[in-house]
Amino acid sequence: MAWLHGPRWTAFRCFLSIMLVAFALLPAPATAHTEEDLHKHGPFGTDAGAGDAAKFGLTERLGEKIPLDLTFRDETGAPVRLAALVTVPTIILPVYYSCTNVCNFLQGGLASVLKDVRQRPGEEYRVISVSFDETETPELATKYKRTYLASMNAPFPENGWRFLTGDAKNIRRLTDAAGFRFERRGRDFIHPVASIIVARDGTIVRYLYGTTFLPKDLSLALLEARSGKVGATIRQVVGYCFTFDPQAKTYVFNLLRVSATIVIISTGAFLAFLFLTGKKRPASPRGGHETH
Repeated sequence: MAWLHGPRWTAFRCFLSIMLVAFALLPAPATAHTEEDLHKHGPFGTDAGAGDAAKFGLTERLGEKIPLDLTFRDETGAPVRLAALVTVPTIILPVYYSCTNVCNFLQGGLASVLKDVRQRPGEEYRVISVSFDETETPELATKYKRTYLASMNAPFPENGWRFLTGDAKNIRRLTDAAGFRFERRGRDFIHPVASIIVARDGTIVRYLYGTTFLPKDLSLALLEARSGKVGATIRQVVGYCFTFDPQAKTYVFNLLRVSATIVIISTGAFLAFLFLTGKKRPASPRGGHETH
């Protein structure tokens, strides 16, 4: 046990100290939220009961189709079938326009990056916001369409982003087909936050979670929709690297958790290097001098 007093023991003690600091940086499990956790909290932060889990949430239906024969009303109040809109790869946003919580961040986040997406809006892709509140009107849809198009500070065609309202039956048929479950609570709703990417024939090819978008991710998802290729979800990555900030009503990068993980891995690798090189080092002769 001579190593307990040597340089390797010193390195080991340093490692233990760093590990304790790193674990202290990790946030408590009770404060972390994944994208899926959103539907467990109402707009005012109240927890939903465990028995409500089946009423709201999201079950991915990758490879399945949404019904394109459904009729909604567009911003002008005119009836429009989904088949007339889903003629190109389409990003569907299930929202309700009067939402004061994450629905605004979802649509605002998308609006902020659409100008950087490679495909041409209205020709190579389309965005459709669909209100799942059957009481909302085309007038309200028009108001929010103007708001988000104006926020882009760049030209964007009117037919590139449509805002729809509809009756309860058609809303439910659409959301059920997409695996999107929601529930009204007073004037508000408990619901997941996700964007649904569909191909021209209505096939669901990808789900994007959260309120922030990367232009490259959107371009890739639209390319997959163009070819009809079903993409893999990135939910696991989002659930680890992002947490929900109830004050900012958005997702923030969990820097402390990721940094602590990097510290642990790096220190472990360094310690392994020390031990391995220590074993290979030849022992010095006693007394430090050779005798003849």
